[in-house]
Amino acid sequence: MKRLKEASLITAVKTPYTDQGEVCLKTYDFLIEQQIAAGVDGIIVGGTTGEGHLLSWEEHLMLIAHCVNNFSDKLVIIGNTGSNNTREAIKATENGFAIGMDAALQINPYYGRTSDKGVSEHFKRVLDIGPAYIYNVPSRTGQDITPDIIEPLASHENFIGVKECAGNDRIAYYEAKGIACWSGNDDESYVARHTHGSHGVISVTSNIIPGLMRQLMDKEPKGSTLAETAKLNEDLQNLMSWLFCEPNPIAINTALMMTNAVPKIFRLPYQALTLAQRQEGFEYLNAISLNDLVGDSVAVLDDSDFNYCI
Repeated sequence: MKRLKEASLITAVKTPYTDQGEVCLKTYDFLIEQQIAAGVDGIIVGGTTGEGHLLSWEEHLMLIAHCVNNFSDKLVIIGNTGSNNTREAIKATENGFAIGMDAALQINPYYGRTSDKGVSEHFKRVLDIGPAYIYNVPSRTGQDITPDIIEPLASHENFIGVKECAGNDRIAYYEAKGIACWSGNDDESYVARHTHGSHGVISVTSNIIPGLMRQLMDKEPKGSTLAETAKLNEDLQNLMSWLFCEPNPIAINTALMMTNAVPKIFRLPYQALTLAQRQEGFEYLNAISLNDLVGDSVAVLDDSDFNYCI
């Protein structure tokens, strides 16, 4: 539990695909190795950014097992085994722990929403299985996990903390009560960490600039002052905003293709950003040193460069 709570930078890692539309493990390993080299503490496997909702459970659990077998000595491995179906979440979580993941990421039931009492019971059932971060993202689930739900759950022995997307006031409230929080909003994560006492961030942006996100999360950044990291945070705001110009993970997928980090293949229903959007992003990416980017170049790309699979 100590290691899980000390992980201040966790990347919700992207899942890349081959020309045949299968998960590309060679590229996946490259992406994770870039995270390790930058000092990232952990990864979310098959999260929203990793397109867990587009993966079969066989693919999902295969990726968790792959990460456990290859990277568990260097990273905290967190499997996104949550579901809006309690029975499915229990089965996936049991399987994830059976193959060695360190913790689960659990979301409240979405779309077919339930009552607050039902949300609490859902979380109790999955927390009974093993350590878990609870993920509150009302913009996607349509339901806020409020403090009156979280606070009773926080006493559970397997409760690690909350990935919170409801803002820094909520994070500050929890941290003041001793409930660990990770920001789920990259653009707010620096302030959450250094002003409101968050434990860190579970990040999309760190897929492409892991080293710079490491600087933002360090309480004592190496080779720079807090004033310099505050300036870095300001400088990165446009990039972070652009990475969410369409529903995640559309922009981070496009960005990693623009830096030649991953094959230029989307699994439907996702589509590449428009040419105008890519031109805007090119300016933000090109302003960053190539040494700080995942990938070996920056290009706008043509629409014809992208391929789509199912």
